[in-house]
Amino acid sequence: MLTDTSVLIKEVTQNEISDVLSIAKATWEPTYREILSKAQIDYMYEEIYTATAVEKQIRDQGHTFLILYVADAAVGYASYSLREDKERVYKVHKLHIHPDFQGQKYGRTLVGHLEKEVKNRGARMLEMNVNRYNPAVRFYERCGYQQAREENTPIGDFWMNDFVMYKELY
Repeated sequence: MLTDTSVLIKEVTQNEISDVLSIAKATWEPTYREILSKAQIDYMYEEIYTATAVEKQIRDQGHTFLILYVADAAVGYASYSLREDKERVYKVHKLHIHPDFQGQKYGRTLVGHLEKEVKNRGARMLEMNVNRYNPAVRFYERCGYQQAREENTPIGDFWMNDFVMYKELY
């Protein structure tokens, strides 16, 4: 748990899932409307961001969700898990900051906290998939992430066209 006078980052429990979903609702469509079709946005949102889906990600897929609060307002969240196919490599599955709080260093705060948390768990590398057309690619590059490769992954009738990005954790 990270705290200062107004910032708190904690692991999500059942009590905070509604806060995660509230931030997701505010960020999902604005983030992807210039990148993906409306049909793909709606499909992916319904697959990933229901209370049941988030609970399943935590319970069955081993995802750890973090939530960032500023002065008791839910501002951002991230999720990660250990990659079972790669030793000491963790994967970021999600990281979103509410649009009203973007550009105020909260994304960098959340990324930094997430990196420390997985490093404390023994990680040597953190990786993530980022849509190739998402402006957040530049944010992650500024945070020290590099592009490893391109990856096209089917989801339903759609494709996710991503960069796989990574950062060595020393």
